[in-house]
Amino acid sequence: MTTTNPNAIKKIVIVGGGSAGWISAAMLSHYFQKGAAQGGCDVELIESEEIGTIGVGESTIPPFLQLIASLGVDEREFIQATQASFKLGIRFEDWKVKDEHYYHPFGAIGGPIGPHEFYQCWLRAKANGHPSNLQDFAPGTVMADQWKFMLPFKAQRTLIAGASYALHIDARLIAKFLRDFAETRGVKRTEGIVTDVVTRPDGGVQKVILKDGREVAGDLFIDCSGLRALLIGKALETPYVDWADMLLCDRAVVVQTQNVGDPHPYTLSRAEDAGWRWRIPLQHRAGNGYVFCSRFLSDDEARATLVKNLEGEALMNPMFIPFKTGMRQQLWNKNVVAVGLAGGFIEPLESTALHLIYRGMDFLLRFFPDRDCDPALAAEYNRRMTADYEEIRDFIVLHYCTSQRDDTPFWRAVREAPIPDSLRERIELFKAHGALREGVDQMFRDPSWQSVMEGMGVRPRRYQQLADTVPYEVIAQTLDQSAPMLASQVAGLPSHGQFLAQNCPAPPPEAVTAPFKTVA
Repeated sequence: MTTTNPNAIKKIVIVGGGSAGWISAAMLSHYFQKGAAQGGCDVELIESEEIGTIGVGESTIPPFLQLIASLGVDEREFIQATQASFKLGIRFEDWKVKDEHYYHPFGAIGGPIGPHEFYQCWLRAKANGHPSNLQDFAPGTVMADQWKFMLPFKAQRTLIAGASYALHIDARLIAKFLRDFAETRGVKRTEGIVTDVVTRPDGGVQKVILKDGREVAGDLFIDCSGLRALLIGKALETPYVDWADMLLCDRAVVVQTQNVGDPHPYTLSRAEDAGWRWRIPLQHRAGNGYVFCSRFLSDDEARATLVKNLEGEALMNPMFIPFKTGMRQQLWNKNVVAVGLAGGFIEPLESTALHLIYRGMDFLLRFFPDRDCDPALAAEYNRRMTADYEEIRDFIVLHYCTSQRDDTPFWRAVREAPIPDSLRERIELFKAHGALREGVDQMFRDPSWQSVMEGMGVRPRRYQQLADTVPYEVIAQTLDQSAPMLASQVAGLPSHGQFLAQNCPAPPPEAVTAPFKTVA
């Protein structure tokens, strides 16, 4: 005889659509294809065409591909449906000082030399005057710098296999793709605007009331209402932890443009007088934006800087997005879980917004509760998600606090901004002899920290003594042979544009010029 849990959650309500809402719905539908009547769980998503979405998150990091794989979605089909291009990393220009650049690549840098870590062996070589640069041994960087691309797993037995990749995607098209996926698997979409929230005696949410009077009740609520934070913020009054003192930027202006030439296989991030500017090429257009600090730059000046530097004709009027960097003190409070902008925001310098949505839902499924929402589950969820947010915060602050620029009021203010203790400790540990703090399930691995540290001019005072156990001739010979070999292998690859055209060309989109709606 089988038994079922009488306290099981029967109804999940997602408030808000966009990327956050439909990623959440798609992941839930994958596990709860059977509705409550068949022992599963009903999922209902409420969104309104009147409100629209911000929809500018167009860059991802490699773990985002785990979402596609976990849903059983064909990667090629997803790329074509979202007009995606490939991303091997991020090119940072003018961050350390003007007229210098470096890459943060995805994947490995070099390989072990004997039993020893490549980075430590390279540090020893540099101490002995070797002329190489760290990124000479990163296949992601070498491909990105030559605008070449190949799927790393198709380049086995070559140095290229050490690379990794992510995607540039159209945020609206990913929401559409995942909406189709979720609705096919039983998610109910309700058109409407939430105007009121009714709470239970214990403070949790009982139901939401729509503008036309309809009521939607549930056992568990996912707040994907964006910056409005209708449930986690307005209804439950969950405090917001503000990080504006450490990350000074508080506004962005964005615009889409026609592509000019082949798309480059990286996100471009260029430091500006009061923040930084990005360019993200997709197959059908490019996304552009300027993230800036309103204390040092007006909207008119920001718009003028962005428009002046555009490549290709603008497809929309520039749109401004205000934001407050930080996160909710609790992302899971009572029976409400905040996902996406409702839970927090960290400027998109390392393209982590979509990953945090996926991560938040992945952890929710790991700690999925009964209707009583055991506080122990919520506490562990909040601990793990807070660790993720703080890791991203620290990694982004790293780009700022190590800059040597002092040529504008903004950059002088950056130099005076406080640094999180956790980051200060990481930097000091690294400066000692290249050691990095190890955590559980960290997002950024050693090559990421090493790339940004080296790119920003932070190098350890010495290498680890264990590297002296390798004959120096072995280290030098490995470096002298592998860098030109990698460059030669990459030179024979197709360009990024050729690879897209030959393997996953996207059809012409029906309407790529329609502007996004602004969330008030």
